Parts: sequence; structure tokens; C-alpha cells
Amino acid sequence: MVNCKICSNPVQILPPHYFQCNTCGFIFTNQVLTKPEQKQRYLLHNNDFSNKGYVDMFKDFIKRAIAPIKPNLKTCLDFGSGPTPVLASLLKAEGIDVDIYDIFFSPKKPKRKYDLITATEVLEHLEDPLATMHELKNLLNPDGCIAIMTLFYKGNWENWWYKTDPTHISFFTKDTMRYLAKLLKLRLTFIDERNICIMERLTL
Repeated sequence: MVNCKICSNPVQILPPHYFQCNTCGFIFTNQVLTKPEQKQRYLLHNNDFSNKGYVDMFKDFIKRAIAPIKPNLKTCLDFGSGPTPVLASLLKAEGIDVDIYDIFFSPKKPKRKYDLITATEVLEHLEDPLATMHELKNLLNPDGCIAIMTLFYKGNWENWWYKTDPTHISFFTKDTMRYLAKLLKLRLTFIDERNICIMERLTL
């Protein structure tokens, strides 16, 4: 029997090889590319400073998700930074002390804690997002935040373009994010209608 990877509740089948949780809405597949295959596909992406649309996406992310908390922000971890850490470079230009961590391209695990962890266009690639989010939570300072960008699923599965990338194996609804925050004992401080949410670690 297959259960949800987020909340462990029953799932229904979504063709051709996906499952959707009946409780939190999380969608996932167990058909996953090998690590070398994944890395090869990531290297094909034009995700660097020559891609204006890519850079503008991060500038918008900074404006909407990071600028509101920047006054208290000193340290940041860019998780899933890719081969060219564009977001990290933009944040460094804002005077923030930034480290990068990427399973494929910067695999050395961080040793310190951070005021902010960014995960932009990353969660959809994870086989076990709950475990990864637990790992990230443990790298947060008290009152630290995780800022996430991943396209939220709203319906029309058959025609949803986001699932066509074979490295996209985990999909989230807004309800999924609420469940995820609750399970992690984080406060969901912001969530928009499209693709951004912020979870804050509560001070004990």
C-alpha cells in the first residue's frame, strides 16, 4: 500500500504513474531518474546570469519573500543553488552572508545555522521532501525562516505543464504547505496564490 510521503494518509492514483494524497493534496511519483541522469538534465538548463528571465525571477523572489525580513537578516543558506548560484550572488550583493548547498553541485553539508534558508525551484525535485525539510529546519536559527518557491498545484492535472519535466517528482498544493508547516512545527507566515511560501521557526 502506498501512503502520502508528507502526512502518511491514503492516496489516490493519478495517471500515468502519480499518487495524490486525499488529505493534504501532495502529489508524487516513485518513478525517479538516477542521480547521474538528474545531474545531466540540470546541466542542460540555461540557469545563469545570461538568462534575464531567470535572474528576474530571483529578483522578484527577493522583493516579495526576502525584502520584508531583510532588516533582521544576516546569514542565509541557498539550498539547491545549482551549478551557477544566481540567487546567492544577488543576496550577497545585498550584504547578506550566504552559503550554498546543492546535492549535485555543492554537496558539502553546512556546519552552522542561518537566519534564512532559501529553496527556490527545489522541492519539486525531492524524493522525500519531509525529511529534507526536517534537515533544513535544524539549520535555522531561532526565528529563522525557510523561503520556498515551487509552483502550487491547483487542478487540471492532465494539462498541467509542470509535471512534464521528468526531474519534477513532488508537487504541492497550498494545503500541502499548511500540513508541512504543522508537521515541522513551523509557523506559516506567508503564502501566495502561485508559488511562494515562508515558514518561520518558533522561538522556544
